[in-house]
Amino acid sequence: MPTTRFEFATATQIIFGTGALSEAGKIAAGLGSHALVVVGGSPERAQPLYDLLTAAGVQYTVFSVSSEPTVELARAGVAQALAAGCDVVIGFGGGSAIDAGKAIAVLVSNGGDPLDYLEVIGRGQALSKPSAPYIAIPTTAGTGAEVTRNAVLDSPEHQVKVSLRSPYMLPRVALVDPALTYSLPPAVTASTGMDALAQVIEPFVSNKANPLTDSLCREGITRAARSLRRVFEHGDDAGAREDMAIASLFSGLALANAKLGAVHGFAGVLGGMFDAPHGAICAVLLPLVMETNVRALQQRQPDSDALPRYDEIARLLTRTTSATARDGVASAHALCQALQIARLSAYGMTEADIPMVVEKAAGSSSMQGNPIRLTADEMGGILLNAL
Repeated sequence: MPTTRFEFATATQIIFGTGALSEAGKIAAGLGSHALVVVGGSPERAQPLYDLLTAAGVQYTVFSVSSEPTVELARAGVAQALAAGCDVVIGFGGGSAIDAGKAIAVLVSNGGDPLDYLEVIGRGQALSKPSAPYIAIPTTAGTGAEVTRNAVLDSPEHQVKVSLRSPYMLPRVALVDPALTYSLPPAVTASTGMDALAQVIEPFVSNKANPLTDSLCREGITRAARSLRRVFEHGDDAGAREDMAIASLFSGLALANAKLGAVHGFAGVLGGMFDAPHGAICAVLLPLVMETNVRALQQRQPDSDALPRYDEIARLLTRTTSATARDGVASAHALCQALQIARLSAYGMTEADIPMVVEKAAGSSSMQGNPIRLTADEMGGILLNAL
């Protein structure tokens, strides 16, 4: 399965470690004098960052993202950045804040409207200029957005989430401090952690896997397997928090340089249709997609390189040398149960919605990376079992 030719691109600089946030002021001062700080729905949580910026002589303007970013929110962020004269953008928060910051930073420098550049619903024009200097500081361990080259934006008008995508969107600095995740509640720890796990499993079996992303995926799966349940039950376990921060970082590196699969092919559509957190959607779908992919490969492509890879995933998940793909699926199901992952019906989805979700998801970019093309019936079965 691994290709003989591959490319790898990521943030210009990655700084990882407990206490790394302390470097944010100095880094920002080296990139600009007035920062737009894009934060989540509780801006006060970023007070330590504000203090560091002030101490470094960097002015700042706060832009709060209270939900997953939308096309309209990106427009508002750009307007605020331009009005304040911001010359550097900092994303501080979960995937929503990080993605919003990436979108704002690249639109500030390129001009125009998000719909000029968006895939699927927009004009799909190429971004031609590098982003304004962007620093990504994640406070969750899940999306890996601090090292990816896209920003997912929700378009309520079109009932879909789509990506603003360009190599120019890779952050200038990704600053990953596991200590920022210590206060995450168990439910957020669970859903974001399962998203990270999905993002090291899907690139490992994708049709764009390569030796460099493979190594990141193996390490990410290993760390998530040993620490996700632990950190859900014991949020103050510093070692487990570090493991999940690394798994999340590696998941972003992997997905940005390989491909994802059906889990994320569905997630973009479902997130646009229902008020459900991205990580929660990925969590409930992961074991079902694994199960369906394995069965489809065994039936239609028994010589596929993805099948032994699913066996390897099982060995990493179960930490058992004799485990097979079936054991890996069972382990993923058990993990969802232990983490109290909700079904899709909890977010308002019904059986009647399945045909539309299948139709929309079939054309998604992530679905194209799945190790085998799933039939409409297989896709519908995944969704039915996730209700």
